[in-house]
Amino acid sequence: MKHRNLLFIIFFITFFIQDWYSQNFLRPDDWKKYRKELIFQGGVSGFLGDLGGLNKIGTDFSPVDIEFVLTRPAFSLAYRYKCNKNFNIHSSFNYLLVAGDDKLTTEPFRNNRNLNFKSNIFELAVRAEISLFKSKVGHRYGIKKTLIRRHKGGSNEFIFFVGIAGFYFNPKGKNPATGQWEKLYPLHTEGQGLPDGPKQYRRIALSIPMGIAYKKTINKLWCVGLEFNYRKTFTDYIDDVSTTYYDKTALFEAYGPKSVAFADPSKGDIPNATAPNGDGTGAQRGDKEKDTYMSLQITVGRFFPPKRRKTKLRSKF
Repeated sequence: MKHRNLLFIIFFITFFIQDWYSQNFLRPDDWKKYRKELIFQGGVSGFLGDLGGLNKIGTDFSPVDIEFVLTRPAFSLAYRYKCNKNFNIHSSFNYLLVAGDDKLTTEPFRNNRNLNFKSNIFELAVRAEISLFKSKVGHRYGIKKTLIRRHKGGSNEFIFFVGIAGFYFNPKGKNPATGQWEKLYPLHTEGQGLPDGPKQYRRIALSIPMGIAYKKTINKLWCVGLEFNYRKTFTDYIDDVSTTYYDKTALFEAYGPKSVAFADPSKGDIPNATAPNGDGTGAQRGDKEKDTYMSLQITVGRFFPPKRRKTKLRSKF
């Protein structure tokens, strides 16, 4: 419901304000010169899931719960096509590194849980974009023997976007004995595939990217900007944490001692925090809210204006 309200607000603001503030090109077809754009992006990524967070119970989906010391690199290669003056289609390949660590929070239960992870994310995305402020591109003339046509730069554009993406992840946990990062998927840390345990999760999932971008056109070929991209996913296992602790004896028999070690590395500060409840169900290890991740990136765009057509002079004879 929160995300539906957010999408409604984005589209309402976009359509309502653009009639007031939209700037026009000086010539009706000038926008077509900036129709194709190749984009390079670099910045930082953040993760919101079950691990880490502020020194209190986590706030689902809220960027204020991000551990800034765990922000990691994010890079993108994208292509934007301007369908008309107000609407763009944007496709991209994105690489992000995300991480979480319970030791960074003083919230008692999560700190005692003592879980950690990191994961590469490889993402393919496509999105629809609507311009809030339209780029203004014009020309001015100076006299120096002849009329010189010069590009008028410095125009601005604000963009709201929403789309769909597919991504691959593969969480790893840090082995306290060796200090090495090891893949968690084959360890079935929550009893995936065992009796009364959850199904094994897939490492390919879908997400809904949404956010805002700012773009400043410098000249006929180049622009720079800033983009915030928030992804709501449909998986709760980017950090390998979702449901309850599974019986350690069964884990040991099925997957070995390493599975047990990564399933419950708790510090023991809270007695019986990872033991089964009175009704025999497993103690809470995570919650069922889906994970989210985001990126804040600087963008550099390169336009590909159409080639000028050569005018053929026709003979009068």
